[in-house]
Amino acid sequence: MTGAGVLVVGYGNSLRTDDGAGWHAAHLLAADPRLADAQVLARHQLAPELAVDVSRASLVVLVDATADGDPGSVTVRRVRPHPATPATWSHHLAPEALAGLAETLYGPAPPIVLVSVAAASFAEGDRLSSTLEAALPELVEVVAGVVAGGTDGPGERGVGGPTAGEGSERRLE
Repeated sequence: MTGAGVLVVGYGNSLRTDDGAGWHAAHLLAADPRLADAQVLARHQLAPELAVDVSRASLVVLVDATADGDPGSVTVRRVRPHPATPATWSHHLAPEALAGLAETLYGPAPPIVLVSVAAASFAEGDRLSSTLEAALPELVEVVAGVVAGGTDGPGERGVGGPTAGEGSERRLE
């Protein structure tokens, strides 16, 4: 089986050092043969337009930086949809609001997993801190594991879909 139907979205501000971790991870994941059939996107933020892509996926993995935790530590959590409200229709959405919007507009949302890496810095700059640069390979491995169905968070298994098959390098969307 392949990663067909899997949507991976790395997001954050690529001009605020570690906030760009999702972007950097997305670029590596787009070239990873284990995710050859997955749709990999890099975005500045989660926007309402993503709801249609979410609704069409069999699994969604969101990759972002967080201010919580020890810098470089990676966490995985399941995202539960929150009902869409007028405030949901903003230009920027939290993961739960995006899931709720997709569910409200298109029906039941697929499993959505948020993989976060704790940032060391959100200062201006287009490069990751050395701490997050060192954590980037682990972040990619965790995402690949979620897609392969290997993890649902610490000590849990099975949220992800099938392992992506071999494939050629492809352009990030």
